[in-house]
Amino acid sequence: MQNWPIFAIGFLAQLLFSARLISQWFLSEKSQKVETPVLFWKLSLLASILLFTYGYLREDFAIMLGQFLIYGIYWRNLNLMGEWKKRNIFFKALIVIFPFAIAAYILFFGSLTWSDVLLKTDNIPGWLIGLGILAQIVYTSRFFYQWYHSEKTQESSLPMGFWILSLIGSILLFSYGIFRHDPVLIAAHFFGAIIYMRDMYLLKNTNKQVKA
Repeated sequence: MQNWPIFAIGFLAQLLFSARLISQWFLSEKSQKVETPVLFWKLSLLASILLFTYGYLREDFAIMLGQFLIYGIYWRNLNLMGEWKKRNIFFKALIVIFPFAIAAYILFFGSLTWSDVLLKTDNIPGWLIGLGILAQIVYTSRFFYQWYHSEKTQESSLPMGFWILSLIGSILLFSYGIFRHDPVLIAAHFFGAIIYMRDMYLLKNTNKQVKA
């Protein structure tokens, strides 16, 4: 039970990630096509801060890597929607200052080193670290694909490729969570996979209607 504060941070992060999916899901069900609400990106940024912190406290490089790679993409989508300028000063300060603050803390005060997260085989087996990194790369690549698609169209949207990569990455992370005995990852990616499949179905139907 000594790890419960750490797991609480992880579950809070996943609660925010789940809330973004639920808001996106409800809006999509209402319009019967895949929608991307502003709240999706705002919650993504806040949840990313918490999940990176959780990954650091769990000494889990795979989790930290995933959040580090996509943090800026969340911000860029808010910008593409013209919503960043509308956010209040507290939200902007938190989003901008956090990356520098956490980097400074790890550099000057943190006890965790690169050798700890990558080579500490007594904590996590090497093959499991590899699975976690592969899972995060696949899962994270969905946002690079989404970013490329949104920059191309100059509109923030969630295309089919995003949902396919989400589902594959979620299955890998769910498996990783089982091996890691991580209730946060297990709960999050079991629930997420259901919504990913539903959005794929809605998007497929929308495309059929457009072609018809």
